[in-house]
Amino acid sequence: MRSLCLIWAACLAVVGAETSAVASVAPEFTQTEHRDWINSAPLTLDDLSDGPAIIEFWTFGCINCRRSIPWVNSLLDDYADAGLTVVGIHTPEFNYERSPDEVARRCEVLGVEHPVMIDNDHAYWNAMGNRYWPAFYLLDARGVIRGRFIGETHVGDRQDQAVRGALDALIADR
Repeated sequence: MRSLCLIWAACLAVVGAETSAVASVAPEFTQTEHRDWINSAPLTLDDLSDGPAIIEFWTFGCINCRRSIPWVNSLLDDYADAGLTVVGIHTPEFNYERSPDEVARRCEVLGVEHPVMIDNDHAYWNAMGNRYWPAFYLLDARGVIRGRFIGETHVGDRQDQAVRGALDALIADR
């Protein structure tokens, strides 16, 4: 099953972005307890209103997710002046990925410094209607979903260029 998920996610990465995603407001974060957040106190969508945001669905057991971390970190560096926020939603696929202590340890080892919400009950995954790891949802400053990008992403690849183009357009529209 895991191999099939990875192959499917890789195929979707080739297809690229779905920037025609329905322009709806993202649901409020489902976890509100401090113990369910890493690298941050609990956040709300209002906390993201300073600029564009990316909601990133990932799990530490997914190789495609781990390989995308350097790209996510590069976005945070390159768009810091524009107020970009990334919120990782750690939604486990397997039981061994459910330990909050292990998620925190993996964040440290993997270099994930942005806020991460632990979504062990898949509540946010379901609220967003997500189906893939990794998946990246681009939100404007009002929390409206402006694009969805699926699959492993690297600096300079086609999907990176699409995300950066969408981010640049959002920033220009402010």
